[in-house]
Amino acid sequence: EVQLVESGGGLVQPGESLKLSCASSGFTFTSSHMYWARQAPGKGLEWLSTIYSDGRIDSAGEMKDRFTISRDNAKNTMYLQMNDLKPDDTAVYYCGIAGSGYRGQGTQVTVSS
Repeated sequence: EVQLVESGGGLVQPGESLKLSCASSGFTFTSSHMYWARQAPGKGLEWLSTIYSDGRIDSAGEMKDRFTISRDNAKNTMYLQMNDLKPDDTAVYYCGIAGSGYRGQGTQVTVSS
């Protein structure tokens, strides 16, 4: 059974940082392309970044300066380092397997003073 479990979300103030994790099991993580996406209140799902099995990265242009995706194949875990968070970053953040319908339940990130 494929399992994707996001963690690391929370309430932070503008300008602070968070590192999200996506713990994976039930599939071959090392050969899978993985992504992060988010959904803000009242908006659709927004793709943020994909990390391929070979380590290549694609990211939405506006995210490149503040968000960094990474993976640890030994731990079957993917990460999203988010810096200089802004109120507009408030959303539920999801990880998923690219090209599949598998996605985690999400972790809430709230940026507010």
